[in-house]
Amino acid sequence: MQHGVLNQIPADWVALADYEQAAQQVLATDRWAYLQGGCVRPWHAVEASAFSGYQLLPRPLRDLRGGHSQVELFGQTLPHPFLLAPVAYQKLFHPAGEQATALAAQVSQTPLLLSSLASVSLQQIRHASTAILWFQLYWQGNRERSLALLRRAEHAGHQAIVVTIDAPHMGIRDRERRAGFQLPPEVQAVNLTPYCMPELGSDQHTLFDGLMAQAPTWSDIAWLVQQTHLPVLLKGILHPDDARQAIDLGIQGLIVSTHGGRVLDGVVDGLQMLPKIRAAVNTELPVLFDGGIRCGADAFKALALGATALLIGRPYIYGLATAGALGVAHVIKLLREELEVTMALCGTATVAEINLDYLVQK
Repeated sequence: MQHGVLNQIPADWVALADYEQAAQQVLATDRWAYLQGGCVRPWHAVEASAFSGYQLLPRPLRDLRGGHSQVELFGQTLPHPFLLAPVAYQKLFHPAGEQATALAAQVSQTPLLLSSLASVSLQQIRHASTAILWFQLYWQGNRERSLALLRRAEHAGHQAIVVTIDAPHMGIRDRERRAGFQLPPEVQAVNLTPYCMPELGSDQHTLFDGLMAQAPTWSDIAWLVQQTHLPVLLKGILHPDDARQAIDLGIQGLIVSTHGGRVLDGVVDGLQMLPKIRAAVNTELPVLFDGGIRCGADAFKALALGATALLIGRPYIYGLATAGALGVAHVIKLLREELEVTMALCGTATVAEINLDYLVQK
């Protein structure tokens, strides 16, 4: 199977597992390893174990007429609670890359969080699609470069800024280094301007005085919030105290995330921390969850544990690799339908009704 072969979805593809199996056949071995994270123990197995620690507790005989899976984020009503997580270098998986993903996002009315490491220009993506776009911002070493990138995102019509803090420097991505993956010449982070690390003295540490000196601090986040009229979210919050500090600085949303298990070995599972983060902040504040959702039941559990909305990453890339924009749109459709069936069988007519009363912890 090669890129672009599928122009219609096989009738027997009814779950994300079908796309995952097909994507592994489509992609070259090194690209598949890069997508999965280059880890010995697949991270999604860790996340699946976290979801399996909860069982659904249905409440039948409810009147569900008028039900829907809509959610509201920053004044916009979305038809479902799924968003497309930032995934770098999408031309690795399909020739159209992020442009195809944006088309699927437009059709399905799904916000796309565009990575700083996108392999298609911001202008191309905006010209090709009217999708709701949020920009995922990697700190660019200092305030001047970071602000320049933020302004480009504003100019391209992005509606929110998502600052990734769990990989505070693009050079610190353990699993990808371990995988030994090298980008092909035709796939690059086309929206970024390369910058050099400052020279270090003989008594300075390459990591602590070098790479991490280029990473953002709380004062940088406070400054960034003041530079834009757009809502600013932090992606990678796992500690309740950090959540509270973020809110004090004017952050308007949080994303509980472990970066797909790509950065830190032994990190706590995000699902475990989700209800603690939810309890630490105002109930009206958007708390999004990113981590291992593979079916509607997983989505329901994350919503019950306090998520306002949900990010999916690898699953839509499986769709992109096998069928381009059509595959991405179908993955979103499958997840939405599975969530709505789960809601109906559990006795919840709206996402707002989903809560801990519908879960039992093993």
